[in-house]
Amino acid sequence: MEAPVIGVLVLIGMFGLIALHVPIGAAMALCGFIGTGLIIGWQPAIAVFGIEPAQALASEELAVIAMFLLMGNFAATAGLSSDLYRLAQAFVGHRRGGLAIATIAGCAGFGAVCGSSVATVGTMARIAMPEMEKRGYAKSVSSGSIASGATLGIIVPPSVILVLYAILTEQFITALFVAAVIPAVLATVGYIVAIIVYVWRNPDSAPAGERASHVERRKALLNSWGVAVLVLVVSGGIYSGFFTVNEAAAVGAAVAVAFAFFRGRLNRATFFANLAETASSTALIYLIIIGANVFTYCMTLSQLPDLLIGAISSSGLPDIVVILLLLAAYVVLGSIFDTVAAMVVTLPFVFPLVTSMGYDPIWWGVINVIVIELGMITPPFGINVFVMQGMAKDVSLGAVYRGVMPFVIADIVRLLILTLIPTLILWLPKAAGLM
Repeated sequence: MEAPVIGVLVLIGMFGLIALHVPIGAAMALCGFIGTGLIIGWQPAIAVFGIEPAQALASEELAVIAMFLLMGNFAATAGLSSDLYRLAQAFVGHRRGGLAIATIAGCAGFGAVCGSSVATVGTMARIAMPEMEKRGYAKSVSSGSIASGATLGIIVPPSVILVLYAILTEQFITALFVAAVIPAVLATVGYIVAIIVYVWRNPDSAPAGERASHVERRKALLNSWGVAVLVLVVSGGIYSGFFTVNEAAAVGAAVAVAFAFFRGRLNRATFFANLAETASSTALIYLIIIGANVFTYCMTLSQLPDLLIGAISSSGLPDIVVILLLLAAYVVLGSIFDTVAAMVVTLPFVFPLVTSMGYDPIWWGVINVIVIELGMITPPFGINVFVMQGMAKDVSLGAVYRGVMPFVIADIVRLLILTLIPTLILWLPKAAGLM
């Protein structure tokens, strides 16, 4: 049997296993192993299956994922996300739609110390949803702003998904973090503008609240110093060159643990619960990376990526058209799969295709994350929408979908701008001497 045919069968088998709810990492590893065995023999396939886990477990770069996850878990335990939300609420909560804007700001800030979109939905739903309901906000506005704002968790540095992309494509992690800064700012501003426009057209959906006094604002500002310290230590340490990414993640995790302890929110039960949750998430990501590496090796042997590049090159389609088609496909994938799965499954084919057309891998990494992020709130699926509806049982799925639509439009506009003007992504890392 020809290698490309085996590659196609392996690909079909992998999607079949995923449809049967086999974990993505296990599905990729199993199909990659079988495909490698059929192409070059079972002895080399067994060797690959032994080498990849050993390399993953020995990788210092992968340790950063566990540290960022640990930092996010203990930051949530310490109540830093609540502090950040109350700060935004104190300054803009009195405006029409102000609590929704505060939610977006809270999601962006929490994303900077968490890096997980789904975790941000769960956290902000508990904090912001009751406040908005108490002020008479429409359920579509409150749930939509939380589900959409939470997508900022995977683009605001430090981002676990950007770390994963950097490891799988052998890119410089710090360069990716710096490149994501301007897109993250544009995302936050775009979401706030979407709220302002929506509320202007539907004034009863997000009534104005009471103006916080100067004393309340000062108190909220002082209480949020912990978030500022954590962001300064991690992001400031990375961008100034004082810490490596691994060191910053480890220090950030230690700082988050210290905050939880000194605030009296850390006991034996919460400590081990956070460790267990971090270990579980880390193990899942390690399994995905190991499976992805085995699968990528198989796809390389099958020559499918080379055939895809050749077919597209000979099609005569302009490069920008190919990129736009990929973006459309990613929106669909992002609405069905979770962020990691959508990216990892496609990287063996898409990454060599994009780089062969001369596009910068740092630019594509940020675009890749943004478009998958868009898929997380795009109908008819969207994992964040389902998580949000699960957190608020009294809110219908239709209400959440109506709530996310202004943000979907804002995301599409941002995606097109960043796709057509790559300089907005690449300027900052080049100015910092990282490229």
